[in-house]
Amino acid sequence: QVLTNGSVSISSDGLVESTFGEFERKSAFMEHPVFNTHHSETKMMRYLTSLERKDITLRDSMIPLGSCTMKLNAAAELMPVSWPEFANIHPFAPLYQTQGYIEMIESLNAWLASLTGFAAVSTQPNSGATGEYAGLLCIKAYHEANGESHRNVCIIPTSAHGTNPASAVMAGMKVVGVKNESNGDISLNDLREKVSKHKDNLAAFMITYPSTYGAFENHVKEIIEIIHENGGQVYMDGANMNAQLGICSPGSIGADVCHLNLHKTFAIPHGGGGPGVGSIGVARHLAPFLPGHAVVPVSGEGDNVKVKENGQIAAAPFGSAGILPIPWMYINMCGGEGLLASSRTAILNANYMATRLDKYYKILFRNENRMCAHEFILDLSHLKDHGLSEDDVAKRLADYGFHAPTMSWPVHGTIMIEPTESECKAECDRLVDALITIHGEIQDVIDGKVGVNDSPLHNAPHTSEMVTAAEWKFPYSRETGAFPAKWLKENKFWPTVSRVDNVYGDRNLVCSCPTVEELME
Repeated sequence: QVLTNGSVSISSDGLVESTFGEFERKSAFMEHPVFNTHHSETKMMRYLTSLERKDITLRDSMIPLGSCTMKLNAAAELMPVSWPEFANIHPFAPLYQTQGYIEMIESLNAWLASLTGFAAVSTQPNSGATGEYAGLLCIKAYHEANGESHRNVCIIPTSAHGTNPASAVMAGMKVVGVKNESNGDISLNDLREKVSKHKDNLAAFMITYPSTYGAFENHVKEIIEIIHENGGQVYMDGANMNAQLGICSPGSIGADVCHLNLHKTFAIPHGGGGPGVGSIGVARHLAPFLPGHAVVPVSGEGDNVKVKENGQIAAAPFGSAGILPIPWMYINMCGGEGLLASSRTAILNANYMATRLDKYYKILFRNENRMCAHEFILDLSHLKDHGLSEDDVAKRLADYGFHAPTMSWPVHGTIMIEPTESECKAECDRLVDALITIHGEIQDVIDGKVGVNDSPLHNAPHTSEMVTAAEWKFPYSRETGAFPAKWLKENKFWPTVSRVDNVYGDRNLVCSCPTVEELME
């Protein structure tokens, strides 16, 4: 009443009546049927479930998105997030009220420091890109403290993670690119040339390890030595840390700073915009430059840290602290042996799948032993010569109940697959079998047995509405369209919509809600 400058009275039938004066709303609102249909918890539950069924998730099948590490988010890891001791603490609560929280964060960061081989860790960055930015700011502050503020050149190879150049620019650095060889390795000749040219102003070198090509860089230590010899610092992107746990570490390789996607490697759920945690680990000489905070002075946790009120890169002193119990639980339950097993299994799964697919697809960037890291890239660029594309393969996979792999990144005309350690051999085989069958459909088009427009690839995905319609306009059977594998008859995920115009959708906002004009009527 005070806020609205209105009055409140009780009517004869006991209902509350309010008068809001000039602020009383006259126009209709919330007229869409969704707001006026579900009047009970039962109805609301069923409505939400109907929405849930439209989304393919890990409960349905593998999510093979390369460079995303869509691993299992176990229920036991998620449970503490809902506990009020974690969920109801304000980011700026007095420290005497958050001692248990701080203890959990300190122990988590001690584990992360041990796993990365670094002296100190900060959980303040709340995304991978923010972690990159924070790490580069540490490097920039370090150079400034040494009287070398002129160092502003950041060298980045084409095999680095896609957000690296943007983060470097945000940090006020000039980006210089370095070529990669045909096998995916960084070109040492081009690197030496660029370093020699910019050695007086070299600030940093950003490398992703394993690279976004799904390969372990053969000369990574030599590359790091070249940078250090010329006054630069090495930033290692930890997007692919799931292939390092217990096997090696950024610190032991020689990096100075590395961010960790706790929402990838350490089991926090991600997708749809967050929440995430992009913790950064740093060597001892960079520890004093970890982010501080203006309201709750912090320093990060570890050796040689410095509590300060400046340098913050997130609104909260410990970032997305409410979800830190998830990686704490993941690491604590796995232990050292479990974390090593997770990386080994992730690499094994990727190489097993790549080996099975080798007869049917060209696989890029494997080493001299024909091995990849924890992910691999299938080259589909030749499909354009036959009227097909990687889009067709991705959409056809929806008929098999699989989410599409990462498409056309980091190489155009490809798909990148990362199975993670969460998938068993049977699930890896299911995706491989689907891709082998799809290869047969591709070959039918290439051999002229089937026209492009008559191929299941071109018309995928096939929805339940299409399959149950009275008219079936395709030359192949309904079974071929919607049930290309026998196991689909036992457990079928139905795509909600069929083929859409991707380019038009990217360039034009298409709203499925009633228009303003319709609501006015």
